[in-house]
Amino acid sequence: MSGQPQLYSSPDPAVQQEPLRGDEPVKSNDAGLGNEPGKRTAPVWLQRLSLFVLVLFCVYLGVLVMILPWWTRIWDRNEFILARPWLAAILHNGAVRGMISGLGLLDIWIGISEAVHYRDYRG
Repeated sequence: MSGQPQLYSSPDPAVQQEPLRGDEPVKSNDAGLGNEPGKRTAPVWLQRLSLFVLVLFCVYLGVLVMILPWWTRIWDRNEFILARPWLAAILHNGAVRGMISGLGLLDIWIGISEAVHYRDYRG
């Protein structure tokens, strides 16, 4: 389109430019942060805080999903489930309760795995 203004001077702004003087090439968009040129990483405290929130969320939700199907006051006397007899027949089955508890256990496993395999990305 001829009426569209050009936003960049070159099609790829991360292309290395020719050196102006000296022997070392000049890198564009490389601030010395991250693993790749042009990529910035979050501060370490923010990475650790996000990991803590993720692990806390996964473990809390996993425990809730694992325990909830076996809590009779909530699961067996639920108005939403009792209003739909076809859903009550499925959700009151022990195998279905076990599968739902297994999903909770899997969620706890994911949270613990994220904590164990955590690695700081420093710039």
